[in-house]
Amino acid sequence: MDTSGPAGLSGLDERIADCRACPRLVDWREEVARTKRAAFTEWTYWGRPVPGFGPDDARLLIVGLAPAAHGGNRTGRMFTGDRSGDVLYRALHEVGLASQPEAVSRDDGLRLLGVRVTSPVHCAPPANRPTPGERDTCRPWLVQELRLLRPTLRAVIVLGGFGWQAALPAFADAGWRVPRPRPAFAHGTRVTLDPPDGGAHRLEVFGCFHVSQRNTFTGRLTPEMLREVLRTAAAAAGLP
Repeated sequence: MDTSGPAGLSGLDERIADCRACPRLVDWREEVARTKRAAFTEWTYWGRPVPGFGPDDARLLIVGLAPAAHGGNRTGRMFTGDRSGDVLYRALHEVGLASQPEAVSRDDGLRLLGVRVTSPVHCAPPANRPTPGERDTCRPWLVQELRLLRPTLRAVIVLGGFGWQAALPAFADAGWRVPRPRPAFAHGTRVTLDPPDGGAHRLEVFGCFHVSQRNTFTGRLTPEMLREVLRTAAAAAGLP
């Protein structure tokens, strides 16, 4: 994986979208883009790694798992065009962190307000299950994203246990001091990470159940539970 190239988040996003480091994921995302789902036969699928989405001076970062095969892998934007994204962006809008509640395509006008959304794996995986090796191969992208956001970033919400396991080493690689033993994932967990040497700001990290259909359909994660984590993290980040 070549992580060198143009500086800044826009340059990072371009390099992510060209990545072909994991053969299984490359084969899967491109096969899905060719065969499509019947409901989306008129779409030209993105079929590439999906970069993060949101302003380059975000104070709050949301870390998911990986793009959905017929969501982000189709639309080319994180959590866009699938049921999980419907839940997430509606909640972000309800607490004042998104300009609109719907996310259907890259050109739908949606703006995130002080928030960026990313994932530890940027390609859609078979059965929504990246391997630990794929997670680790993709980690340098997340580390670079964290480093670029470090001047403004004050809080992170991590969705689900997989994202939590992927994010904590990335925080450490990006310079924050992660407690030992590493904190366990749980919904509502809050962990304060000390800043990198010479840094002035700590990072507040929050655990939240993933916005998957399994969690939202069963009531394990309710809209109010999600809004409460968003509100708490936004306050910690200094967002209105």
